[in-house]
Amino acid sequence: MTVIGDIKLGDSGAGNTPQIVTRHKRSGPPTPPRFRDLLALDDFEGCAQRRLPAMIYLYVAGAVETGTSLRRARAAYQNLALLPRMMRDVSGRSQQTELFGTTYASPFGIAPLGGAAFFAYRGDIVLAEAARLASIPMILSASSLIKLEDVHSENPDAWFQAYLAGDQDRIDRLVDRVAAAGFRTLVVTADTPMLGNREHNIRSGFSMPIRVTPKVVWQSAMHPRWLLGVLAQTFLRHGPPHFENMEAERGPAMMSQQALRNTTARDKLSWTHLQAIRRRWKGNLLVKGLLAPADVAMAREFGADGVVLSSHGGRQLDQTVAPLSVLPEIAATKGGMKIIIDSGIRRGTDVIKAIALGADFVLLGRPFLYAAALGGTAGVQHAIRLLQDEIDRDMALVGVSRLNELGLEFLRAEV
Repeated sequence: MTVIGDIKLGDSGAGNTPQIVTRHKRSGPPTPPRFRDLLALDDFEGCAQRRLPAMIYLYVAGAVETGTSLRRARAAYQNLALLPRMMRDVSGRSQQTELFGTTYASPFGIAPLGGAAFFAYRGDIVLAEAARLASIPMILSASSLIKLEDVHSENPDAWFQAYLAGDQDRIDRLVDRVAAAGFRTLVVTADTPMLGNREHNIRSGFSMPIRVTPKVVWQSAMHPRWLLGVLAQTFLRHGPPHFENMEAERGPAMMSQQALRNTTARDKLSWTHLQAIRRRWKGNLLVKGLLAPADVAMAREFGADGVVLSSHGGRQLDQTVAPLSVLPEIAATKGGMKIIIDSGIRRGTDVIKAIALGADFVLLGRPFLYAAALGGTAGVQHAIRLLQDEIDRDMALVGVSRLNELGLEFLRAEV
């Protein structure tokens, strides 16, 4: 056991990392002129904030209560420094990564983003298309407003993330629908027995269902590109948006004052339900939202193929530990189970650090949704290419040509 600062780090042998095949070569159209000032993922947020009503922007950007979980997740990456190696031949670099039998172009994917189609026009389709074109995974949220069957048609390699009630009959029917649509990877979210205390929604005027108050009307009118380009286009072409995928059946309309979003009995979800899902679901099974090593061990015991270490982007429980800080302990005992991590990742160096600590893959959410709001599929493609280019550059500068060469020797703690 190696110690970096106050973090205990387990050994990361070559057997714990995916085998990389050939060098990834950037492809795709040249950068559109309107994106040329967007040089990093953080650049997308400010532009999206100006384009969107505050209630819509804060629904995505906001965190619960004090925002400590959100800040802590980001700070964990800043508190680790890289120790590069020099004079190595890194001319044949590849960031391709194998995960669950599929070789992806890069070691990152698009995290599930609820309500994406209310943030960007046909947002889930946009994200699915961009991921398909870039050869990276995209996870469709159960809180999406577009039918899961339509998203799968756009991207047959998309994954599905479920919010489940502790009701086996409801679970079984949804699992069967997801399987019938052709999804091969199911992600069960564990950290939502109830919704977090999102005070920012109350302050900004956002509610579920949305109430058309004077504040909401004013914000919408002051942001005509969102009002006409997203809301009006959605209603004119597709009718009122519904929660399409929370259950096996179509859910309530997002803006209905009579129907409430179906979140009942989520606090009854338990490991026995996961065990039953494992018996029924024949594809890849992941559990998202775990932080405690004991819970990761439980997920392995009940048949999960992988876990997503996550603080839900700071949107559920405040004051949680940063996912990165528990990664070394979990990675040291992961065995054949895949360890994926999200929350706080914004740079190629963040991806390098996570993989050096034992992660097999990483997920990012908010930046890609901001990119979708700004430029649709082309905007998301640009964001993906920026991160891919950063990873490629950082691999060269840190001294590796394959991601499975990364390990603890490339890190030092600096608080």
